[in-house]
Amino acid sequence: MHELSIAYSLVEMAGESAREAGAVRVRAVHLRLGALSGVVRGALEFGYEIATADTLLAESRLHVKELPVRVYCGVCRKEVELKSVQRFRCPECDTPSGDIRQGRELEIESIEIEMPE
Repeated sequence: MHELSIAYSLVEMAGESAREAGAVRVRAVHLRLGALSGVVRGALEFGYEIATADTLLAESRLHVKELPVRVYCGVCRKEVELKSVQRFRCPECDTPSGDIRQGRELEIESIEIEMPE
């Protein structure tokens, strides 16, 4: 389950950013997760709960924004969303495309912190 090691890395990065900002606690981490990231959301959420124990992120929430795969179609000359990660063809004209524009993301979008009073 590589999601546990990913969760520990997310907690480390978010905790470091929160400490640099002078936070006393992290309330939430907002994550962008692409369909091609190779990360199973449920396993990541489970790992996150384990990784946050006894840290600045203890009892924080992980908000995951799942992103579909988007590719550029040279025939239609536009970015299109794929209906399946198994079929890299434009859903409008059926032309194959490997020009991936979205779907590989695994990034912290924002962190909600609590500052000292």
